[in-house]
Amino acid sequence: MLAAAGLTMRFGGLTAVADLSFEARAGEITAVIGPNGAGKTTVFNCITGFYKPSEGRIALTHPNGARFALDRMQGHRIASRARVARTFQNIRLFAGMTVLENLLVAQHNALMGASGFSLLAVLGTGRYRAAEAQGREKARHWLDRIGLIDRADAPAGELPYGAQRRLEVARAMCIDPVMLCLDEPAAGLNPRETDVLNNLLLGIRDDGCSLLLIEHDMGVVMRISDHIVVLDHGKKIADGSPAEIRADPAVIAAYLGEGDEDGVAA
Repeated sequence: MLAAAGLTMRFGGLTAVADLSFEARAGEITAVIGPNGAGKTTVFNCITGFYKPSEGRIALTHPNGARFALDRMQGHRIASRARVARTFQNIRLFAGMTVLENLLVAQHNALMGASGFSLLAVLGTGRYRAAEAQGREKARHWLDRIGLIDRADAPAGELPYGAQRRLEVARAMCIDPVMLCLDEPAAGLNPRETDVLNNLLLGIRDDGCSLLLIEHDMGVVMRISDHIVVLDHGKKIADGSPAEIRADPAVIAAYLGEGDEDGVAA
């Protein structure tokens, strides 16, 4: 579904990602892991349009065969047209809005289009009323999926931390993405909250959405990932199944800060 080829990102004299190529297959969870400073978030920012790569190509192919050159698209169109959604390492909910409103905001483009950019909403036309009802139904569906239907009218900022994490995932899913990118979704969660999140992500995968995630919690990575890409100092050092990655000497060396004389882990 996603193919990066020769991806390179430079910041002045610093090369954060160097000649990276990998694939994320449709209907799978692909994890991008590596030590701090390995270039993981830079890769995500290139995929989702926050950065334009210095070199290389990023291609997304929808299940219907439609292809999108993400490296050539404007950032907001990667979400709206290519249907790539993301969450962030630091929670970015609208804390003063209700839980339900956070999910309606994610559907802003569709609702604005149905409203004729507000005119049809003011007139109360059937087209807008139908779109609004559909948007609310989608929001309620996701609130039910994440166990927050009874908190729909509560301010999002009042939710427990784990619930805020799930709400952020649900908000991303409200754009009906073909690929969901998650930046450390388990950060700060306790074991019970992590289990709930794992089940949510596995359910999203089973529904047909492909996932790409950055995660430091190796328990999460090894439990839910179908495919793992390992970075170190901006370069790919391993690529394979969880079992293959767990046994890879270069991965072990990178995480332990050890390397052989040939610089395998560099």
